[in-house]
Amino acid sequence: MRPPASPPSLDALALSFISPGHPLYEEELELRFRVLREPLGFPRSAVAFPFEQESLHLVAHQGGTVAGCVLFHPESPSEGRLFQMAVLPALQGLGLGARLVSGLEAELPRRGIVSVHLHARAHVVPFYERLGYATYGEPFTEVNIPHRHMRKSLPSSILGGLEK
Repeated sequence: MRPPASPPSLDALALSFISPGHPLYEEELELRFRVLREPLGFPRSAVAFPFEQESLHLVAHQGGTVAGCVLFHPESPSEGRLFQMAVLPALQGLGLGARLVSGLEAELPRRGIVSVHLHARAHVVPFYERLGYATYGEPFTEVNIPHRHMRKSLPSSILGGLEK
């Protein structure tokens, strides 16, 4: 991952769904490693999941630089798990993460997904709560840090629940 001379402008970032093999995929993996795994002491090999190919990958990018990403793995025809949310440190707290989650959530009902769950690191629970996710169950430890289960129901159609 090439560090930009200065962080890309949020307005200049495009959101694109990609898949493994796409030219931006290696940049996505590098971002996930640098933001999510390297700070915890995990090796680069801990970034990729066996279900990468079946997952949706939404990236925020400008040119060849991936500034943020979020993934979604369908676990049934109507639900699945949001995971591997990462944003360049220089752009964290500026709304890019919310833009990525909203972009993903806009696509999911088109694919029949009406329920999303995730494992949130404890310190980002308020971020997901602002986006309408609710905690459930007991706190747990994953990748050696505290997490919470969270979930959200989505509209059941691309009309966003306005069909009533």
